[in-house]
Amino acid sequence: MLRKIVTALILIPVALLIVVFAVANRAPVTISLDPFVGEPPMFSVAVPLFLLTLVVLILGVIVGGISAWMRQSRWRRRSRRLAAELKASRAESEALRRQLEAAATPAQPQTSIATIAYRHPSAA
Repeated sequence: MLRKIVTALILIPVALLIVVFAVANRAPVTISLDPFVGEPPMFSVAVPLFLLTLVVLILGVIVGGISAWMRQSRWRRRSRRLAAELKASRAESEALRRQLEAAATPAQPQTSIATIAYRHPSAA
C-alpha cells in the first residue's frame, strides 16, 4: 500500500510536468538531417518540440533497456545453469532418500533356529 502511495506521489507530478511541457512547447521545430546545412535543408521535418523531446526520451529508455538486458545475459545464463543443477540435485537427493527408506524398512524377520540361537554380542 505504501509503495502505491509513493509511486502515485512521484508519477502524478511527473505526468503533470509532461502535460505542462507539451502545452507550453507546441510550436513546430525544424529537424534537419542534412549535415551540410543547405538552404533550405534537404532532409528536414517540422515537429512540435514536446513531441521531439518525448520521442527522444522514449528512445533513450528503450536503448538503455536493451543495453542493460544485453549486459545481464551472463547472469541470466548462470541463473539458468544453476537452476538446472539445483533441479538435478533435488532429483538425486529424492532418489537417494527413497533408496535409504527402502533399505531401512525391516525385511521379513528370519525365524530360523540359527538366528534365534546366535545373537551377536553387540546386539542388545
